Amino acid sequence: MTISNGSPEEQAPSIEVNNLSYAFPDGSSGLQNVSLSLPPSSRTLLIGANGAGKTTLLRLLSGKRMAPTRTISIAGIDPFTSGLEGVTYLGLEWVLNPIVRTDIDVPTLLSSVGGDYYTERRDELVQILDIDTAWRMHAVSDGERRRVQLAMGLLRPWRVLLLDEITVDLDLLSRSNFLAFLKRETETRACTIVYATHILDNLAGWPSHLVHMHMGKLKEWGNVEKFDIGGMKKSGNSQLGELVLTWLKDDLRERGPRGGRSGEGKTYESHEGKGGYGNEKRIQG
Repeated sequence: MTISNGSPEEQAPSIEVNNLSYAFPDGSSGLQNVSLSLPPSSRTLLIGANGAGKTTLLRLLSGKRMAPTRTISIAGIDPFTSGLEGVTYLGLEWVLNPIVRTDIDVPTLLSSVGGDYYTERRDELVQILDIDTAWRMHAVSDGERRRVQLAMGLLRPWRVLLLDEITVDLDLLSRSNFLAFLKRETETRACTIVYATHILDNLAGWPSHLVHMHMGKLKEWGNVEKFDIGGMKKSGNSQLGELVLTWLKDDLRERGPRGGRSGEGKTYESHEGKGGYGNEKRIQG
């Protein structure tokens, strides 16, 4: 399958997950019976503590890990039988790419990923992310380097965007502009976003859907209206922030102290940095 760049009349892709379970090669549990349905043009926040299974889910959706048959559908098609063109995943290993720490200039990097073809999109991202095209990558800060990486990752039009904690080095203004750009994308193009993050600044009005994960299981999910998170609380936190804080406190009480928890049902997102994506065997459903 090729998920094309899309013409205006094409519908944005939906994301369906049906009873998805996943175990790492060492036998430890990654996900347990996850089912959810994210509609076309949705902007989903993926919420959960470290080790909840967020990265595992995103990597399965992106094809970086093999999912059991008939458990994942993107735009109505099993991506593992038909390819994943048009799906962009930006996560930890992407931002650690050593190339962007060498003595290389910004125009060369952007040109290498299609900047000379998608010129209007390139110029828009340079402006939104406040990038100086005179920068040389070995001589900039981590935050400035991250801006260039985001421009590189988003330059080619995508239809499904999977983001895993990729804005941690951005300052408040750059992050606000970036989130506004993503929201505008879903409103003007046929595309869908899933974004895992612990940073909730500027997000109160951003998501259309929330997904709450804990220890590899899906606890809650739905559109934002279900959770009533429109305003601000007297504490100064947004209602979104208060909701997520409540979720995480409940998750911690349920999990208990790390040293005292049993091995059953553990999830280890630390597996995600080990590579070896080709070693997993697909489970026939």
